[in-house]
Amino acid sequence: MLRRTASSTKGHSFLHVIKLVSPFVMVVVLQAAIAGFSLEVMSSVRAYVAGEALWSRSQKNAVYFLNLYLHSGDKNQFAQYETSLAVPIGDEFARWALERDPVDVEAARIGFLQGGNHPDDVPGLIWLFRYFNRVSFLQEAIHEWAATDPMLLELSVFGEVIRSELEKGPIQDSGRLQVLSSRLSELNDEFTVHANRFSTVLGEGSRAIKVMLTCINIATAATLILLLIWHTRRLVLQRQAFEDALHDEKERLAYQASHDWLTGLANRRAFEARLQGELDNIAAGSLALILLDLDQFKNVNDSCGHLAGDRLLCQVSSLLQQDRRPHDLVARLGGDEFGLILPQCSPASAVDIAERLRRSLELFSFAWDDRVFAVTASVGVTCIADRDTTLEDAMRRADAACYRAKDKGRNRVQVDSVRPDVVLVAARPREAARA
Repeated sequence: MLRRTASSTKGHSFLHVIKLVSPFVMVVVLQAAIAGFSLEVMSSVRAYVAGEALWSRSQKNAVYFLNLYLHSGDKNQFAQYETSLAVPIGDEFARWALERDPVDVEAARIGFLQGGNHPDDVPGLIWLFRYFNRVSFLQEAIHEWAATDPMLLELSVFGEVIRSELEKGPIQDSGRLQVLSSRLSELNDEFTVHANRFSTVLGEGSRAIKVMLTCINIATAATLILLLIWHTRRLVLQRQAFEDALHDEKERLAYQASHDWLTGLANRRAFEARLQGELDNIAAGSLALILLDLDQFKNVNDSCGHLAGDRLLCQVSSLLQQDRRPHDLVARLGGDEFGLILPQCSPASAVDIAERLRRSLELFSFAWDDRVFAVTASVGVTCIADRDTTLEDAMRRADAACYRAKDKGRNRVQVDSVRPDVVLVAARPREAARA
């Protein structure tokens, strides 16, 4: 059972960690994907730029060698012309394969390889054409590329025409040579115009893509930073909330440990701690200690039950707290026994306060259902001015005074003195209960 509980706790902790780090993992993965996509796009665009340079150079070489062949009839030069012409023809073949429906990827691969492109660049060339041919810059570049198809066809046919004529012997007509040579030069110029436009468009597109992808990467990085800040703030707030809750719980537990659960007054533990503190720091004037014991509490409990007794204790607690100074302490010591600590209180003031409390209780009537109870209290008072007085001595003296008040008839105040038989307030007989 314990092993299962431990496993469950570990699993819960692991899931909590996953939940905490998952936003960061998602953003990092997204940024990595964007970075990978950016590299792939830039690499593919670079491959097209490199392919255009190779294509353009091969086209010029084809024109150049065909022109030499026209004047010399050297078959080696015609072979070089054919080799050079195969490069733009291979690229053209690859483009046609990619424009088909469905796309012929294998034919496109063969065409790009014939065009002299590096084998590692071919997948990127195919990928960029297939999925981004609708992008404006690439669409415009493809348009310039396709515009050379008629010229490439004418150059190919032109080579065959020249070869067929030279097979009959050298061309003697200088005018004919001039016309053919001029046309080759015109084809070369037309090829160059479209090649330059193709290169320019790709360059502009490449720069635009670079800016766009840089902005996307910056935005993703900023998102990661903001997420980190938000998540950190969330953790800080959670920690603060936890600390506040822990502080509140500590205060609640401390309050429960030092207060009576029924009346909300300080309990005996807090009362004795406060009394010890006052005894250790007796300032000018004496310290008064009052113990008060209800006289009729047992009658209420026995005749009406504990709920009535609890209600009586709560009402007496409220009455005892009336007109108290901020630094006075009222406590329930247990059962129907209450205590008051009155710092810097003269003996006369202490006796006056005790008498007023006794009088207030005497005038107080407790009603429960259809019965009314008279409530009185026996009050013991002791005044302490000696720093050497111990907690036990103070409590013993006040308790003895309270006991003497109860022993002499109750409903009276008894002061701890050299003459313990002195009663300051005589008892006033009052009916303990009436229907």
